[in-house]
Amino acid sequence: MVTKRVKKSKAMTFLDSLTGGMPLDLAGLLKAIRVGEGMSHAQFGSKLGISRSHLCDIEKGRKTVSLGRAIEFAEVLGYSKDQFVRLALQSLVDDLGLRYRVCLEGA
Repeated sequence: MVTKRVKKSKAMTFLDSLTGGMPLDLAGLLKAIRVGEGMSHAQFGSKLGISRSHLCDIEKGRKTVSLGRAIEFAEVLGYSKDQFVRLALQSLVDDLGLRYRVCLEGA
């Protein structure tokens, strides 16, 4: 069997550095977007309509993001609502200690 080694893109390498190689979650995605845009917690929090400390708590995993808020964040940032909702749901499932992988399918 031959295994083909795939070179990671700079973006994926950067995301891995932010998440420590852990699977990407909504907190990590928000942090990656913030850092990628060169914004402070205060600037990015203001853009999202939340405080600097609330954003910091989300990024550190001390607070979760509701589905409604995840959709708002996606819209404000111009990203896929599906991805933000999936990551928010996955965080809720993970916080309950359930070993499920969340997948979304359009209706």
